[in-house]
Amino acid sequence: MIKICGLSTAATLEAALDARADMVGFVRFPRSPRHVSLETGAALSRRAAGRALRVVLLVDPDDAALDEAMAAIGPDWVQLHGDETPDRVLAVRARTGRPVMKAVGVGGPADLGRAAAYRAVADRVLLDAKPPRGAVLPGGNGVAFDWSLLAALDPGPDIMLSGGLDPENVAAAIAATGVRAVDVSSGVESRPGEKEPDRIAAFVAAARAGLTRGQGEGTS
Repeated sequence: MIKICGLSTAATLEAALDARADMVGFVRFPRSPRHVSLETGAALSRRAAGRALRVVLLVDPDDAALDEAMAAIGPDWVQLHGDETPDRVLAVRARTGRPVMKAVGVGGPADLGRAAAYRAVADRVLLDAKPPRGAVLPGGNGVAFDWSLLAALDPGPDIMLSGGLDPENVAAAIAATGVRAVDVSSGVESRPGEKEPDRIAAFVAAARAGLTRGQGEGTS
């Protein structure tokens, strides 16, 4: 499973779809350079319908913001990237009727315990790098965490790896962790918020090769 997050233009969305990304993400967080208006998110979502799974990324949304995003964008998945509790994850699943992906920042072994708590309630857990001190964004900061922290984790299909991935390192990340799903945003950009079609294509190709290689090794 390969997700390209933070898409904000028709051209870069088409690049992700042409590359056969499995999931495409639209960010609803005004402080992010990847934030899209409801109108833009709706238009991009319509374009992607039936071609990839559509994900709306929200940060600590209240019910009004959640309902607004669902009505306009109509995503297939909801991604929560704030300080939402496990109970809030369950509430969002119930309110939207959609599967929920919960991002968990990883900086040390203790964070894997937090991930386990969310794994019990979310449909997917996105393991991201903890934001650097002083960062204004909860994700999309282009930093990786120590992948060896995941050595004792069962990388089932409900785990997705993020944080500092790019076309050059994604295959190594997959080999090191055994994950079956990866997510990228800043790693395919020329500057924050500006996706590069060539890097999107390169990332999907490298990730697909890494995932295919991993599946082959798993069955050998």
